Amino acid sequence: MKPRILLGMLVLAFAGAAQAQTTVEYWSNSLSPKFDGVMKSLTAQFNASQSDVKAVWVDVPWDSYQARVIAAVAGGKPPGLVNLTVPWMASMAQQGLLQPLDAGMAGFKQVYTQGALADVSYGGKLYGLPWYNQVAVLAYNRALFDKAGVKMPPRTTAETFAAARQIKQRTGVTGFIPKLNEEGITQVFLLEGLPLVKDGRAVFNSPAHVRLLEQYARAYQDGSIPRDVFSIDFEALIAQYGAGKVAMLNTAPSALMRIKTDSPAIYARTAVAPHPVGAAGVPPGNLFMWSVPKGYRDVDAAVALGRFLTSDAAQLAFSRATETTLASSRGALADPYFQAGAASGDPAAKGRATAANSGATARTLVQTGLPDEAAMIQRLAQALEEAVTGRKPVKQALDGAVAYWNERLGKK
Repeated sequence: MKPRILLGMLVLAFAGAAQAQTTVEYWSNSLSPKFDGVMKSLTAQFNASQSDVKAVWVDVPWDSYQARVIAAVAGGKPPGLVNLTVPWMASMAQQGLLQPLDAGMAGFKQVYTQGALADVSYGGKLYGLPWYNQVAVLAYNRALFDKAGVKMPPRTTAETFAAARQIKQRTGVTGFIPKLNEEGITQVFLLEGLPLVKDGRAVFNSPAHVRLLEQYARAYQDGSIPRDVFSIDFEALIAQYGAGKVAMLNTAPSALMRIKTDSPAIYARTAVAPHPVGAAGVPPGNLFMWSVPKGYRDVDAAVALGRFLTSDAAQLAFSRATETTLASSRGALADPYFQAGAASGDPAAKGRATAANSGATARTLVQTGLPDEAAMIQRLAQALEEAVTGRKPVKQALDGAVAYWNERLGKK
């Protein structure tokens, strides 16, 4: 081969190598089309800052999201990043479907809040880069509080029961609707710092667990909580508050925007306070994160994109776009944007500021690491319904569920 031709081939080869890029596809869930603007802008900003990594954003519908992620991993063609909730992350990490990120995050993990880092941890390892959070607040109907003579919003679980009872007695309106369905059932105990599992054994039949459920049983009997509490979903919860049929609503600030649209008269009577805390002193949140699936080879590139998406600037941009979600990075959470509505009379603006004040310590209060999660949660839900409705004594109902859980845990 002639030297000149060889030289030309070498030049082309080096030029091609210099231009080669690692493409990182990242999957969000149900953000399109509402948040196309901010997501496309962030993707373009990242790509403009990189010479060897290119991000490609793909949005997947919520209902098919988990199945598509698992199928992609099984098929050997996973995306670089997937957007997961805490329960999804824990389930996938338990199955070995995610890659731990401790090494990749070692140099910058301190930028995230303490609560966020705890939420993305499973089995002592980090499996996600914390992204946005939905921290719950207490929305309450001021007119019903005034009519019932309740002077201050409740700050604790015990005060919530007391206020609800007084409201029911003096107005006839339900006080509040706790999450006693399968979706939020473990939070009932975890909010009080009461574990469901300890040292590999179910322990939610202790005297403290029994006393807590006895409070719910009394509230059920006196009407402080509704008879259909076990079947009420998010849509029904919003509808009942919006119709003035319940005085207090424990929810993320995003729900306030729904009330503003659907029930403007009730929205005008709504005030906002911090979510009442239990003995654990931890406000409930709902963190979303970016995780790297098993089998994805360019982990460094995926972490670089995840770091950008969860940076102060990017998190703040996303929060501004949603108007109701919180950042999980310390710097973004301290931005004046979140406190702009602290003294506002507008419930949504006040809700954002109130949630931000709880953001640093908020936790996603769910039980993870269960070997047969669906069946075990269903059995717990059955026990709670039996106990709260009085069909069985509280201790007897919990004993049955604990025995069922321990049988499953013994096979883990």
